[in-house]
Amino acid sequence: MSIELDDAVAVITGAGSGIGRAAAHAFAARGARVVVTDIDGDRAATVAAELGARGTGATCDVTELRDLEAVRDLALDRHGRVDLVMNNAGVLAVGPVEAIPVETWQHVIDVNLLGIVRSNLVFLPLLLERGRGHVVNTASTAGLLPYGYDRLPYTATKHAVVGLSEALALYLRPRGIGVSCLCPAGVATNIVEQITFHGEPAPPHGPGFPVLDAGTVGEIVADGVAADRFLILTAPEAADELREHGADVDGYLSHLLKEAP
Repeated sequence: MSIELDDAVAVITGAGSGIGRAAAHAFAARGARVVVTDIDGDRAATVAAELGARGTGATCDVTELRDLEAVRDLALDRHGRVDLVMNNAGVLAVGPVEAIPVETWQHVIDVNLLGIVRSNLVFLPLLLERGRGHVVNTASTAGLLPYGYDRLPYTATKHAVVGLSEALALYLRPRGIGVSCLCPAGVATNIVEQITFHGEPAPPHGPGFPVLDAGTVGEIVADGVAADRFLILTAPEAADELREHGADVDGYLSHLLKEAP
């Protein structure tokens, strides 16, 4: 069920920088035409210009259904179809859980989780009508493992994205549509610009996965999509951690507690 990226039409949210920008370049290098979207329209336009004739830029706030509908209409007007949708927009809130207000939780959920829900409402009818295409949802290793207690709204939404993606794969794959869930570990991006801080920061913790540059992650994403792989990891070590976690959740949590600073 692998998608041919050559001449595919891809829409990427949160593509003005970081992983989204890198994926746009990787898709375009394989022959795709890419609609680059970001809440920062200038950044989206810059990335689209980097792609030359293969790039189209658009402002898109994934908390606004009408913005996603406008992107859909732009893609159809320019290219006549949509083959691939990468839901990549995301924000973080960092701090002790008791210090993070409900309003911050609501914002993170609105972007990280409901942004994908809105995208599904807008783009899935196009893919289902054609009986082909691919969806990529950006989650995180923090959505697979429990170490992200200092960024709990992010961790909770990324766990939700993983579950949503798995169930979506069971629904869409029999209908000819591939689904991938990107779970990056450490990636050097400017996501710090999207972080809201609350209270005193927690000391560093977690498995200590290697940090990759965004360009490398973009290539990993493109290769994963071409191979129709569901779970796309940037750190093979995460698979070992996931197996340990699944084999004995109590034991895994006890091990983390012993190592906690």
